[in-house]
Amino acid sequence: MHTLAFDGRLGASGDMLLAALLDAGADPAALEPVTNELDLEYRIDDAVKCGIAATTVDVVLTDADEGSDSGSHEGSHGHVHDHDRGDSESHGYGHAHDHDDNDPDQHGHGHVHDHDDSSDAVPAEGHGPHRSYLEVRRIVEGMGLDDAIERDALAIFELLSEAEASVHGESLEEIHFHEVGADDAIADVVGAVALVHDLEPERIVTTPLSTGGGSVGMSHGEYPVPTPAVVEITEQADWSLQGGPVDAELLTPTGAAILGHLADGVESLPALELESAGYGAGGYDLDPHPNVLRVLVGDGGSELVRDDIAVLETNLDDATPEVLGGLQETLADAGARDVTIVPVTMKKSRPGHLVKVICKPEDRKRVARTLAEETGTLGIREAGATHRWIADREFETVELELEGGSYEVTVKLASDADGDIYDVSAEYDDAARVARESGLPVREVARRAESALLDEETER
Repeated sequence: MHTLAFDGRLGASGDMLLAALLDAGADPAALEPVTNELDLEYRIDDAVKCGIAATTVDVVLTDADEGSDSGSHEGSHGHVHDHDRGDSESHGYGHAHDHDDNDPDQHGHGHVHDHDDSSDAVPAEGHGPHRSYLEVRRIVEGMGLDDAIERDALAIFELLSEAEASVHGESLEEIHFHEVGADDAIADVVGAVALVHDLEPERIVTTPLSTGGGSVGMSHGEYPVPTPAVVEITEQADWSLQGGPVDAELLTPTGAAILGHLADGVESLPALELESAGYGAGGYDLDPHPNVLRVLVGDGGSELVRDDIAVLETNLDDATPEVLGGLQETLADAGARDVTIVPVTMKKSRPGHLVKVICKPEDRKRVARTLAEETGTLGIREAGATHRWIADREFETVELELEGGSYEVTVKLASDADGDIYDVSAEYDDAARVARESGLPVREVARRAESALLDEETER
């Protein structure tokens, strides 16, 4: 399976994603729909971070008049406003566009289009018109992008917008952005999606993303890292966060939103037959840590996916059936991935139950506390298992024509890391419902649903 794997130990920002993907071999021509629509260019150059050769990307405005619209950030209505921009006073070691404007060695000379460095082009961070979410949608929809690129870009802006709306207690329609609707934010999001699609991955993953630490100054005050928008976005993402390794803002809302929509979370980099690797540099030096985002491109094997877990156990001899019956739901709400309750014989030959819970390592304290509160157990042990091998699971809906009626049944597909399907199983609740309505046996409904989906997969 052709895979993009991001190494998130130094976080991510919009420009670092652009740079890493270009460094990994994505075609800069994929960025042309953005530069054709907006008065900007991507300035591409090289940098070295703690001995690592990397690529940098700066977005510059080609119309000097756009720079007059920047105004003051103090009037911003969104936390995203400065995070991907180069405001060193507000954001310490923020990644994006943090070069010294007076240092010619830090600005590149490679562009999607030829660029005369003596022109009036100015860095786009925070400059240009500030737009609402709906205005951004109209601009993206007018770029003439491929359907898949447009869908992904709009989904990322919706994720960013919903995070901002939630932070400020406003609706999606009411929220009005400044920096998230500026030209460079659009360039980061649409550009990153276009470059990802140019590499044609079948799977995109990221290791846990580092947020950094400390605090950052924004127009609404001083906030701890990760910032509120990043927290909101992460709640919707599949991957996990980790703190450090420096007191600086390492994960920006734009970087989080792009990976939040595109990438699945993994605990470690997967095994790959490596084709290329790319390094996207941030603006500041974080010695001894190389301030780069790494992406690996290659083909993964056909093995199952490794999933790091913790296994919690406790023995109960006084739990009521009602308590045991409710554990599946309450523990799942706390983060459990699987709950098993096994009848056992305990001391003095008393009947009891062994409760085994599988969860992610980072959720084990919360799950253990919930298990103790729900059952009253006085002790919970952590078993020795550290990981499991799991299938990739997808759910698809098939439509069946049965006994003169039309019915929908959800079917689960299990596949290995290479995408090869090895099991198809109809969801029992759906099959049972259709069986009641159609008069057919549950097994027959399930068999027909599974066969229908296999036929669809064969035709694709």
